[in-house]
Order: sequence, then structure tokens, then C-alpha cells
Amino acid sequence: MAAKLNERLVITQTSFTDFSAEQEAANAHGLQIVHAGEHPGLDLVSLCTRARVVMVQFAEITGEVIAALAPRALIVRYGIGLDNIDLAAARARDIRVAYVPDYATGEVADHSAALALAVLRKLPSLDRSVRAGQWRPVEICNPMPSFSRSTLGLLGFGRIAREMGRRMKGFGFEVIAHDPWVDAEAFSAQGARAVSLDTLFEHADCLSLHAPLVPDTHHVVNARTLSLMKPTAVLVNASRGALVDPAALASALSAGTIAGAGLDVFEHEPLAHDSPLRAAPNLLLTPHTAWYSDAATRRVQELAANEISFFATGQPARCPAPFPEAAG
Repeated sequence: MAAKLNERLVITQTSFTDFSAEQEAANAHGLQIVHAGEHPGLDLVSLCTRARVVMVQFAEITGEVIAALAPRALIVRYGIGLDNIDLAAARARDIRVAYVPDYATGEVADHSAALALAVLRKLPSLDRSVRAGQWRPVEICNPMPSFSRSTLGLLGFGRIAREMGRRMKGFGFEVIAHDPWVDAEAFSAQGARAVSLDTLFEHADCLSLHAPLVPDTHHVVNARTLSLMKPTAVLVNASRGALVDPAALASALSAGTIAGAGLDVFEHEPLAHDSPLRAAPNLLLTPHTAWYSDAATRRVQELAANEISFFATGQPARCPAPFPEAAG
């Protein structure tokens, strides 16, 4: 029989409306669910004090929050990235962290491809021109490289990047990629050519970001790297917002250093009203929705809820967080 935890499960602010999977797991293991949204006046540290399990989508799980948890507690991230959890603090306090990196692989690849194709074919500009009563397609389109003579550059070469590559190869793109953590054989097996970081920026007609946010990738898209890109190239980001320096990108778009960009994620969300990106030309924006589909929402909640049962019954996490190395 499953062990009874007899403690609290805190669900921080989420975009979900149904929590039947979480409730079923909580009931099976003696957990009482506490929703952050039902306690708007309570700070996260207070809410999580002595909590046995915390499930997080957007909230920042800081070292202070982690210190307030019950000993050997569980944190479950609804999603792919872990940059909103202080993993070093979790490791130091023997807090288990699990995540769900594979629930929306197809959806994010689809959204990335949709952003890329729309910006490359200049659909937002063409749409605006027609609505304004204009009819000057060649003037707006020129220049527009053919896909069959274009190169997709992938920064990062994990599961989503590989799916993005498969989709874009169907349109005729050659694929190059940069990922220092991937073996050379993996690139060739996927029909991609491994290149250096600068070569990636220099040769990509479409540069799509699929890297985690770590110190080495923070603002990897900056004034210097943008200056390496072709003036006809476009940038797509459905990965982590802080990979891109927003001021540098806005400046590059305004100056025509690159031709356009499509962003689904931002360094600070929601996007501030005074963000320079709002006024940048040739920029297609979506509100961090690449992960979304009806099926993906069910998958992420079900897979996250499964972690509660694994934890309660002494089983290993399906996808444990890759903790940083301890300082020594």
C-alpha cells in the first residue's frame, strides 16, 4: 500500500483550470492541496513553509522558498525549463526536483516553425499592407530568399531542435547546428552539420533558439552576434527569453541588421509596455504559447502528477532535474 505523506501539496500560480490529475494523486497519498491562487495575500515563502510537495509553472522557487520546505521535499516543474528553480539550493538541502521536458516537443517545434515561416515569408507585413488598402507585394517581399537555397541554424540540438530541423528540411532548408554538449555523431544522424557559434550566426538564414538558460547562454543573442548575421536573416525564439538581449534585438531590427524575428518568450513576462521590442519593426510576437495544445496540457499535468506517486512510493523520478555540480 502506498505510503501516506499526510502533508501539504502547494500548487503555485498556473495557467491550468482543471486539477483532477493532481487531486487524484494527492488523495492517494494523503496530501492536502493548497492553491496559491486561493491565497493572494500570502507570499510564496509562507505558503510553502513545511510543504511536502510544490508544483510550479511560473513562480520563482528561490533559495528562501526552498529553505522553508519540509525536509527532503519534492518540487515538480510543469514544463521544460528549470531556470526558475534554484537548483543549487535544492541540491544543498536534499530537495528532490523533477520536471517534464518532453510533454510538448511537437507543439514547440510546430510553433517555432510557424514563426519562422511567417517571418521569412513576411506574412505580418503583407497582411498589414492589404488591410491598409495597399497592393505592393514585390516591394514588401523583396528580398526573400528561396527556402530551397536557405539554411536553418539551430542553437541547441536537443529533442525540440531536432524536430524543428525535420520540419524545416521538409521545406528544403539545409540544417546547421551548434551544441557543445552533443556528440558529433548525433548531428550527422539527424542530417545536420555541426558548426561553431559564430559560424551559426554568420550562415543561418533562419536562426532558431533551442538552448537552456545557463550563464553561458544568457544574452547569447547580443549586439555582437547579431552583427554577424545576414541582413536577410531572421531570428526565432520559443526557448528561453533571456537568451536574447531585447535592446540589442530591437536595435538590430530598426537598423536593418537582420530582416525580422519571431519571439514567443521574453526575458521578463508579461512583456513590459515600455519594452523596446514593442516598437521594433518586422517582429512577430506571441505570448509564451508555443507549448500549448489541448493534448499537451493534459500530458504535462498527468506526467507531473505521476511524480507525486513516484515520490510517495520511493520510486525514482521519471525525469530528475540535472543538478549543478557541487562546489568543492
